[in-house]
Amino acid sequence: MNEKKENQKENQNVVDKIVDKVWDFFTSIKLTIIILAVISLTSVVGSVVPQRAEPERTIGVLSGIVGEAFAPTAFIVLDALGFTAMFQSWWFLTFLFIFAANLIVCSIDRFPKIWNIIKEPIKPAEPDVLNLMSIKREAFIKGDIDTAKGKVELAFKKIGFKPQLHPESGSTQIVSEKGRYSRLGVYVTHLSIIVLFIGVIIAMFWGFHGGVNILEGTSTSVVYSFRDGKEIPLGFEVRCDNYDARFWEGTDRLKASESWLTIIEDGKEVKSKIVDVNRPLRHRGITFYQSSRGFAPSQDSLFRFAVTSVNGSKENVELKFGESFKMPGTNIKVTVADFSPALGIDQLGRLFTYNPDEMVNPAAFLEFRENDNLLHRQWILRRYPDTWRVQHGIVEFKDLWKAQYTGLQVRRDPGIGFFYLGSFLMTIGLHAAFFMSHRRIWVKISNEKGRVNVLVAASSNKNREAFEKKIDKLIKSLEG
Repeated sequence: MNEKKENQKENQNVVDKIVDKVWDFFTSIKLTIIILAVISLTSVVGSVVPQRAEPERTIGVLSGIVGEAFAPTAFIVLDALGFTAMFQSWWFLTFLFIFAANLIVCSIDRFPKIWNIIKEPIKPAEPDVLNLMSIKREAFIKGDIDTAKGKVELAFKKIGFKPQLHPESGSTQIVSEKGRYSRLGVYVTHLSIIVLFIGVIIAMFWGFHGGVNILEGTSTSVVYSFRDGKEIPLGFEVRCDNYDARFWEGTDRLKASESWLTIIEDGKEVKSKIVDVNRPLRHRGITFYQSSRGFAPSQDSLFRFAVTSVNGSKENVELKFGESFKMPGTNIKVTVADFSPALGIDQLGRLFTYNPDEMVNPAAFLEFRENDNLLHRQWILRRYPDTWRVQHGIVEFKDLWKAQYTGLQVRRDPGIGFFYLGSFLMTIGLHAAFFMSHRRIWVKISNEKGRVNVLVAASSNKNREAFEKKIDKLIKSLEG
């Protein structure tokens, strides 16, 4: 029986030693420094190497770093090590978990001691303890102890401290403290990092980041993951009703682009919004961001004109390429005979198309006929109102609809609440850790050779120099 107990005790000792070693490992500051360095260095590589991108694109980036000859080999090595999808790799997540465990264990290990300091209110100190304080000043005041007490109380209030009186035999101590809970700033910061990690993990496994191109007048119920290109069902439809791009006057530099989006559920329109770079559309936890645009005309594309005849009759017209309309109140037939997505004029006044892949400066070439007799032809440029005036009135080129598509980035991030909470906690924690401190003051008032001696002792766990200035202000107030 005794031998069995000894074996059990020995086994327990072995387990305790293992637990202690594991605990010491995770409470090590060296571990914190090493794991932070590893995460930082690998993150630098992950920010340079495109993540979840096509091999051709990644090799193109590497060519500019290691040269075209070594780029394919570098890609194979980095891909095998997981650097082409680093932030979802098992080893990077392992580093994050180790760092989180390090923060948690360090906090648990050191918190009880700090909490004992916080929950223990300031008390009068013995003379030997006062003499050992890091900040110590002394002043002499004429009068008695009661006069000195009044001065000290007033001086405390001037520097923002609330005095607590503790009468003693033949003397009095006045004590005060501020910022007791500022010692928790480090732990609040640790907690914020853990909360942010939780948000990252939730977003990584239960969220998605993808994109989709939607042609004007069409809709989609899926998007495509940036990670692997797979279809992701939305659970509803999103339709692009219109896309419009505006440019700086006299240039082809994009000023703003907007997409008119509509959400459709069970065949019903439930939400519509104009989306641009700074105004996303959110629905059922999914956010749609305007990110790109493109030009994709087809035989279904519709020219839109606002037509005004010479007699003032107005009419809005929609027609396809090659179709015709009549000027209001006349027999003049107008046909769309040609189109240019970006029509320019050279120095000799000649017209030319300079960007066939993008609708930058669209223009429609119209033929005007009466009784099959060609009257004249004219280019109508959408961005140049001077070209809208024709012999028989005004033809304003409004748009070529169903010829452009909007490129949307689509994100579902169920961990966003944790990001907001973590950011809020980190702000509070860092403010407390760097800009607040636990400050304590002890003032002992006693008679000495016919005058009153005031001994001021103080301590601060941070920013001692600034606190010493407050103590000097207190002394000057007493002497004054």
